[in-house]
Amino acid sequence: MPGIEVLAERLSTYLGPEQVNLVRRAYFYAEQAHDGQRRRSGEPYVTHPLAVASILADMHMDHQSLMAAMLHDVIEDTGIAKEALSQQFGETVAELVDGVSKLTQMNFETKAEAQAENFQKMAMAMARDIRVILVKLADRLHNMRTLEVLSGEKRRRIAKETLEIYAPIANRLGMHTVRVEFEDLGFKAMHPMRSSLIHRAVKSARGNRKEIVAKIEHSLANCLAADGIQGEVSGRQKHLYGIYKKMRGKRRAFNEIMDVYAFRIIVDKVDTCYRVLGAVHNLYKPLPGRFKDYIAIPKANGYQSLHTTLFGMHGVPIEIQIRTREMEEMANNGIAAHWLYKSNDDEQPKGSHARARQWVKGILELQQRAGNSLEFIESVKIDLFPDEVYVFTPKGRIMELPKGSTAVDFAYAVHTDVGNSCIACRINRRLAPLSEPLQSGSTVEIVSAPGARPNPAWLNFVVTGKARTHIRHALKQQRRSESISLGERLLNKVLTGFDSSLEQIPQERIQGILAEYRLELIEDLLEDIGLGNRMAYVVARRLLSAEGEQLPAPEGPLAIRGTEGLVLSYAKCCTPIPGDPIVGHLSAGKGMVVHLENCRNISEIRHNPEKCVQLSWAKDITGEFNVELRVELEHQRGLIALLASSVNAADGNIEKISMDERDGRISVVQLVVSVHDRVHLARVIKKLRTLTGVVRITRMRT
Repeated sequence: MPGIEVLAERLSTYLGPEQVNLVRRAYFYAEQAHDGQRRRSGEPYVTHPLAVASILADMHMDHQSLMAAMLHDVIEDTGIAKEALSQQFGETVAELVDGVSKLTQMNFETKAEAQAENFQKMAMAMARDIRVILVKLADRLHNMRTLEVLSGEKRRRIAKETLEIYAPIANRLGMHTVRVEFEDLGFKAMHPMRSSLIHRAVKSARGNRKEIVAKIEHSLANCLAADGIQGEVSGRQKHLYGIYKKMRGKRRAFNEIMDVYAFRIIVDKVDTCYRVLGAVHNLYKPLPGRFKDYIAIPKANGYQSLHTTLFGMHGVPIEIQIRTREMEEMANNGIAAHWLYKSNDDEQPKGSHARARQWVKGILELQQRAGNSLEFIESVKIDLFPDEVYVFTPKGRIMELPKGSTAVDFAYAVHTDVGNSCIACRINRRLAPLSEPLQSGSTVEIVSAPGARPNPAWLNFVVTGKARTHIRHALKQQRRSESISLGERLLNKVLTGFDSSLEQIPQERIQGILAEYRLELIEDLLEDIGLGNRMAYVVARRLLSAEGEQLPAPEGPLAIRGTEGLVLSYAKCCTPIPGDPIVGHLSAGKGMVVHLENCRNISEIRHNPEKCVQLSWAKDITGEFNVELRVELEHQRGLIALLASSVNAADGNIEKISMDERDGRISVVQLVVSVHDRVHLARVIKKLRTLTGVVRITRMRT
């Protein structure tokens, strides 16, 4: 294990002497603090912080990150307070160490909720200083390298956590080298047999392929030299976990994956990348549709490169990546490379660093909007596994979204208000369904309307965490306001029956009831009534009679307007329509469900004022209501077309149709028809009766 002096020598290649001395000081402080402590392997504990700092030195991280790496276990393991570190090494380093310590206390394998809570802590720490997560990743990487000393179960737990959380974070921050090592070490710990089998197969395949690889490499190098281009050509190795994922996910045989030859060409300038592309396309024929320009449109994690696939000699597929040295550094170290190219502290973060900041900011926004920690982690996990699509706004701005995103995801990515008021979309200038998955290169235009609201059905197809969280948030707000409005009407209706109203109840009486129910606001009580969690009749009794004596049941029905929204639904068992005698059943958490008065499902509670409310239809009610009809008629050609045209002639609309023959002569057709009210239904039935061969028409109810 190299000591501090070896590390100091490496650091002096890119840090000043003063900064190297600060790192040295942090090491000696940690050595003293951990004196007498040993790792599971038996080595002195300080070898671990030194190894973590060494990993960060490979990424050319700044001196403060290296100091934090040296001290990252001091607060937790040695009882030294954060204030003491602050006095010794400054506020920034103490904050970094504190952030990493908090992350170290996380245990992702506990219950799902605890995992989610911990992930929120991580988001907060990252938001304050992104270097916290870099130190944490280096800490985890050294732990993964030294997993052998742990028991099998603990090894698998840590490996699972690494593959699920830390590898995707490294990927999101563009740290390819760290991600690959996480995945290979995690794979080895989780599936040792599979890992060693693939490792052996790769080794023998590489041996057999040596000659072809050398030939292709030679011809690529000659091709560049002929065009006077300076560039390094090297063969690219596929990593074990990547091969395993492709074999499982794409159901490919090992030979199919290894039959593709991969090379990387590194040049000095961006324009040289495109010259190289032209040269290799002249050497071998390119595969149509396999060229990707990630230089013009970088990936979400800041990755830049040109990708192309060629037909090599004997039809061998060759994958080529072309990039500059800076892009290579960014591809391997991602956000960590930001410190390598940073000229001064005042410089605005750019490239992958700005993207990482943006991502962390987005995570914090999700956290504020999410209803609970599980909802939050569900959203973040979606964002951690993106295969991007790139689409354009009408003004030509590029938006990157996860694969499978729809126009609704795009609308929320533009702005929350655009998402909330979205009603339709145009993809490449044609009107398209909101649920259509977007393709890279499409231009997406959102049609919005003031006062429009998110549709609950959107949750079935949106992909991004931001869209999902904001839709849920908006629906909760909408449901709350609708519940309060319905609750107020229900309570006032009961109170009116007792010659009173909510305005006439003394404020102290209301406050007393709120305290009794452990609620803060009158709105919370009204929401509970509207949602059916509390009965208006019971609350009215408590408000009007301090002693709780029995009050008569209120008279007169409550009028249904049809605009009550999410808290009012129509029972599927008896499908009531305007004009039918109806009753409302208050169902906990769902609000009010409207049934027919004689519906069998509520016959037992029909006259219980605590469960059911007498309802009537408002005179100005509009909308369409579904009714199920059973039509028995003689079998004839074009039966369905005849029924459809009859319903259509009466201004009805068929929502669903199914048919079964009762015998060879009589057919039974089940129709679900949407109508405005009973008068409209009578018109539809009358029209159907005019068809020849109709035996009977019945409206279906339970």
